[in-house]
Amino acid sequence: MTKKLTCISCPIGCELTVYVEGDDIKVEGNRCPRGFEYAKNEVTNPQRMLTISVKVENGVMDLVSTRTDRPIPKKMLEEAISYIKGLKVQAPIKRGDIIVKDLLNTGANLIATRTVLKK
Repeated sequence: MTKKLTCISCPIGCELTVYVEGDDIKVEGNRCPRGFEYAKNEVTNPQRMLTISVKVENGVMDLVSTRTDRPIPKKMLEEAISYIKGLKVQAPIKRGDIIVKDLLNTGANLIATRTVLKK
């Protein structure tokens, strides 16, 4: 299998060509080791950071923006979004608060990215 990717590990955005034969992975076009790791992960287990809003009760705002503190498997994004849509948190919330620890056993925490004060 051959796959073309653009590396998103840094602002350079190297155009990568990934060759996969069984367990062997060869990457061309990367200017740094991060490009190889990115390409390897994209063909074996793609992961993404999740950014999403969570409902807030008794807050000056109805939603708080959040993100995972590390990437989670791309195949779990829909399940994670469905779970998070059912959440409600109580104000006050401080930026950096952990909203969900170990989200769906991924090892990633869902953290608040802004402060929401109580009404």
